[in-house]
Amino acid sequence: MMELVGTDWVTFVAVTLVLSGGAAYMTGMAMANRWRPTWIVVGYSLLLGCADRFAVYALADGKLFLITGYLIDTAILMVIALLSYRMTKARNMVDQYPWIYERSGLFGWRNAREIEASDRGLPG
Repeated sequence: MMELVGTDWVTFVAVTLVLSGGAAYMTGMAMANRWRPTWIVVGYSLLLGCADRFAVYALADGKLFLITGYLIDTAILMVIALLSYRMTKARNMVDQYPWIYERSGLFGWRNAREIEASDRGLPG
């Protein structure tokens, strides 16, 4: 497995998950706080994948031009960034429009008026 990412486990965890994963988490939060569309998070994740490959190369003497390493690292960073984006967007929707929405789990929100109407047996 480690030949696919071009480095050892310790470097993979330290650089990809901790260093670049933290950057991906903050990227997702920043894009959600600025009300940017989801596709921008994907674009930034692709760039973070390039930065991660360079960090692995520069800090741990890993392989720089390894397509499987880039794809695996970028996929992990993209998942982190998109989860962070969705979690922050859900919080922002409920905070910004408390009279319309209420929180529905960690990543979602729902229309509070429809819930009130269904509780009283009225059509939404």
